[in-house]
Amino acid sequence: MTKSVLILAGRRPGPDPLLSEYGDLPSKALIEVGGRTMLSRVAEAVGAALPEAKVLVSGLPAERAEPYGDTVRGGEGPAAAVLAGAEGAAFPLLVTTADHALLSVKTVSRFVTEAQDQKSDLVVGLADRRTVEARFPGHKRTFIRLSDRSFTGCNLFYMRSEKALAVARFWRKLEAHRKRPFKLASEIGPSVLLRFALQALSTEQLFSQLERKTGVSIGAVYLPAEAAVDVDKPSDLTLVEEILAGRA
Repeated sequence: MTKSVLILAGRRPGPDPLLSEYGDLPSKALIEVGGRTMLSRVAEAVGAALPEAKVLVSGLPAERAEPYGDTVRGGEGPAAAVLAGAEGAAFPLLVTTADHALLSVKTVSRFVTEAQDQKSDLVVGLADRRTVEARFPGHKRTFIRLSDRSFTGCNLFYMRSEKALAVARFWRKLEAHRKRPFKLASEIGPSVLLRFALQALSTEQLFSQLERKTGVSIGAVYLPAEAAVDVDKPSDLTLVEEILAGRA
């Protein structure tokens, strides 16, 4: 049974291309799509799919977060926000983001069910590149290209126990070294970086390398294309509005 859900709703460091038109909002999580805030849509989906779970909202003032869940502190960047928000949370823990405006009860239920069936400490939601491009031709996404497949993330993470937080700590370390290439290479491993650059690294090898670095076993659940849509830029917002209008 999933005991907690953490919704990351804080603002990332640096300028946000969406918030320039919403100067009074502390986070893009409160931008409305289809007449409702993105945060309210995400909270409704996880609440209906996991009614037994305690919902935690990270990175917003209490008066903005409390209609949807208990307020927890955020952090500088996603990894730090996960670590801060997970303090005191009961596990298993589902982590997602407030800009996941198309998140549905069906997607949450499927992801959690398949994640629970795996033995991995951490399970990530992914969408295959071919699936995404077939559904949304011409819409730009960032894909991780490996030797066996290309995929993008779905902002869904199932943490079986606190052990999985070691991956967030490792990721936070990488974020801290992002402007120091040699330090970054030493953390990841030069040979791994080279194989990744040459697309000679498989998905299994990538997960195995992360397990060696963190001690956390990692699995994946592949989801439909709409699960990969988050709202990072104005074109994403337009796409989401179009999809929601089509559902109405």
